[in-house]
Amino acid sequence: MKSILKTFTLVASFVATSAFAQDSDKALDLDQLLRQLEQGQIIQNKDNQRREQEFAAKVSEQDQMLNDATQRRNRALQTSEELERQFQENEFKLADMDEALTTRLGSLKELFGVLQQVAGDTKGKFQNSVISAQIQGRATFLDELAQSMGKSSKLASIDEIERVWFEVQREMTESGKVTKFTTDVVEAGGEKVNKEVVRVGSFALVSDGKYLDMNPSTGTVAELVRQPAGRYGESAEELQQSSGELVQFGLDPTGGSILGLLVQAPNFKERIEQGGIVGYIILVVGAIGLLLALERLISLTLVRTKVNKQLKAKQANSNNPLGRVLKVREEFPDVDTETLELKLTEAILGEVPKLGRNLTIIKIISVVAPLMGLLGTVTGMINTFQAITLFGTGDPKLMAGGISTALMTTVLGLVVAIPMTLLYAMLNTRSKNIVYILQEQASGVIAERAERG
Repeated sequence: MKSILKTFTLVASFVATSAFAQDSDKALDLDQLLRQLEQGQIIQNKDNQRREQEFAAKVSEQDQMLNDATQRRNRALQTSEELERQFQENEFKLADMDEALTTRLGSLKELFGVLQQVAGDTKGKFQNSVISAQIQGRATFLDELAQSMGKSSKLASIDEIERVWFEVQREMTESGKVTKFTTDVVEAGGEKVNKEVVRVGSFALVSDGKYLDMNPSTGTVAELVRQPAGRYGESAEELQQSSGELVQFGLDPTGGSILGLLVQAPNFKERIEQGGIVGYIILVVGAIGLLLALERLISLTLVRTKVNKQLKAKQANSNNPLGRVLKVREEFPDVDTETLELKLTEAILGEVPKLGRNLTIIKIISVVAPLMGLLGTVTGMINTFQAITLFGTGDPKLMAGGISTALMTTVLGLVVAIPMTLLYAMLNTRSKNIVYILQEQASGVIAERAERG
């Protein structure tokens, strides 16, 4: 405090000295200057005393503020101790109350635990059950019940317990019924239409001869974008049109898993498209081979019919290979046996290319088709390895395209090659049989001429 007073004294002296220095310019003599200095010291002392009093007053105020703050802190500490003691007492009371509740509940605690578990499990089952499309709101009640029993010590009432039992029993009962009801159905085009729906137990929903699917998250009923083909679609139509009689119906006991895989299976057109360009080339080549085989089959059948008629006829007819061969005998009645044999051989050799026309092409197609399938297999595997190089093996769908091309081209190649091979063998046999007949008849003619000679 003394150092502060000294500082104030120096400042005041400096101010007074400055003021006196200004006044001294006006002083007329030393007496006046002396009187001014005395008056300045008196004023300075008064200011110093005033400042000291103000400082002392402020120090007391600060002491008072410090005392107030200390008292508030002490009161807060006392309140904190009281709250902590009360908290500990409350913990003991809660523990005693929990123990008393457990003792009073006894076996009921296990009952409510099982009830909570059953409510949670049944809620999930109801959400995925197609029965919820007809009976709505069941999963919401069970969810609220399970959450209320899990978050607090609230016990289920008798009405709630009985409703849980009722909902489970109703699910069991409805799963054995085939019923009709009306609800909003989202069609494949996206339009929502109110339709009559047939529910087959807890397995399937059908409307207008089409299978439906229920979304568990939204509870909406929608048509499957892809419907199962064949007898499954027909059975759905029969069930929709049935008026109570027994009908065959294809249902999915897994709750939709098998049906989902069934509708994802590619149809015949999609399988052909999986073969890619190589697959289409194989089909075009196979179609050409089939047309040629049909032409040869019809042609050889007609030729064989005419040859059989010629065998029974006495007069040679030039509308069939045998007739044209036999006409050589009539054209050269006086030649020797060797010359006749050469003429007959020449006639037979002229008929052989006609009978075996296009058979070589069919044989080539039967050989080339599996090779083209092998080409498609190699191409598909190359695409598969490229997909693995770029994207890795994490997503199997990226490799499915190449593998499908590889497998389908092989299948298409074999589908074309096997019938082409069988057709070639059959047509070649028919052609040779006709040639054998020509050779047999030609040998008979030569033998007859030799006997005459």
